[in-house]
Amino acid sequence: MLAVQIDHVKNFMRELLLQGTFDSFLVSEVSITTFTTFSIDGQLHPEFFGPDKCEALQAENRSSILWKEARPYCLGIIKGQQSPLSFHIVLQADSALTAQICASAGLSFSPEDIFGLFLNLQFRGGILSLTTGSSLKVFTPDKSLDHAWDRFVREWLEKEGITN
Repeated sequence: MLAVQIDHVKNFMRELLLQGTFDSFLVSEVSITTFTTFSIDGQLHPEFFGPDKCEALQAENRSSILWKEARPYCLGIIKGQQSPLSFHIVLQADSALTAQICASAGLSFSPEDIFGLFLNLQFRGGILSLTTGSSLKVFTPDKSLDHAWDRFVREWLEKEGITN
């Protein structure tokens, strides 16, 4: 597990809320506390849309919304004169990224073995932290997936210019 305290909060928040840096991640959950607490469960409901869009979403076999779909709502809640009291955002790597990480690290896990690779963003008391996590559908003492995910996130943050 990688745990990073983000020193340049404004820069990170710009990447998170105004840029497309995190847009390809799935939303597992969001909780933002300002004058009240706003929650997004990340669950996609394709039936909300018209038949064509519904069919397209079902063909993607996606059960969660993308960050780019939730980002405008989160920005609307967070922006303003005051910082939120807190937020907790859990993002998940999509299946293509998960498969890419496994392949590039030469891991023996199949995509069916992996429940998810997660980024946990927590803001409280002016402190922003990012932690990684993984969840498997099978039991194993093997931590190679965790190491590969941590390495990917560290390199990705550096490549995007949002490291400390």
